[in-house]
Amino acid sequence: MKRREFLKAGGGVAAGAVATGALAAPAIAQGKMQWKMVTAWPKNLPGPGVAAQLLADRITALSGGRIEVKLYAAGELVPGRGVFDAVSEGTAELYHAVPAYWGSKSKGILMFGSQPFGLRADEQVGWLVHGGGQALYDEIYGRFGLKPFLCGNSGPQWAGWFRTDIKSVDDLKGLRFRTTGLASEMCAKLGMAVQAMGGRDMFQALQSGALDAGEFIGPWTDSALGFYQVAKNYYWPGVGEPSSAEECAVNAKAYADLPDDLKQAVSYACSSLYNDVWTEYTTKHAQALQKLVAEQGVQVKKLPDDVMVAMGNAAGEVIAELREDSDELVKRITESFLTYRNSIADYMVYADNGQMNARALDYTY
Repeated sequence: MKRREFLKAGGGVAAGAVATGALAAPAIAQGKMQWKMVTAWPKNLPGPGVAAQLLADRITALSGGRIEVKLYAAGELVPGRGVFDAVSEGTAELYHAVPAYWGSKSKGILMFGSQPFGLRADEQVGWLVHGGGQALYDEIYGRFGLKPFLCGNSGPQWAGWFRTDIKSVDDLKGLRFRTTGLASEMCAKLGMAVQAMGGRDMFQALQSGALDAGEFIGPWTDSALGFYQVAKNYYWPGVGEPSSAEECAVNAKAYADLPDDLKQAVSYACSSLYNDVWTEYTTKHAQALQKLVAEQGVQVKKLPDDVMVAMGNAAGEVIAELREDSDELVKRITESFLTYRNSIADYMVYADNGQMNARALDYTY
């Protein structure tokens, strides 16, 4: 893959709380810090694996080589689902993953990755940068000695790969389904048997019959993992994840110890990569979908409206529970998200929704 030119501008964010635990001093060679990045992905997996390497390279470049970032794929240094703890504890300086994986730490964290019927990729950044979300993001990750940054987004995800047709809400009951984050809670309320697992494990589970269906990301990444070989019905829209933010979290002490210019290098590397990653996903999802249909016989199907309404009601129950969570910070995060979502949703009726509806009309272009 060709390396893209670095953007020269990006939005910085304030430093988070300093970790209370000690971090082993990073290796230093000829005045350079050598940082370990652990990831939740197989190396160079189309989409997130590629984005993780881009981030490692960009931090190295924007720091003028003063921070050399070496990437460790899932399982090379720690398991993919162990990266949060590894960076919190100082085993590595930073990780690349998604907030949707850390619900066991706090339900509030899940809000920063994706929300059923929630924010699109651009709106997610809007909330953090212009709607007060970043301060809350810093606050909740600060509890674990981490400084978080968004650094990419998959855009709209898909409803998933299904062995059988979905014609009504009843077809979902008892369905063994792979998903993650708040979408898993939405699906559980509809009677689905939700399971969390990585992409490769999802393929094997579909192949063996241990799963009836599952969603991972979208056409580009999903085609690389081969889901079309074991389930031909590909449903849209992925209302469980209207977007899915990718994040970089840095050990808070390691970040606080950096001089100001290197803090900015890390911050700019993350923020400048967001659009690059998002638009690459969008472009390659579109290309991959054409091939899946034309060459692999994939059947693209739309979820019935009554199924989506049921999902929306279930998602509303999930959000209502978060508003009443015993953790005061989770409640503040949820209220902030809702305030921004409702404001932006009203405007999008006239803005992006209007443009997309107009583009779909029957005319010669």
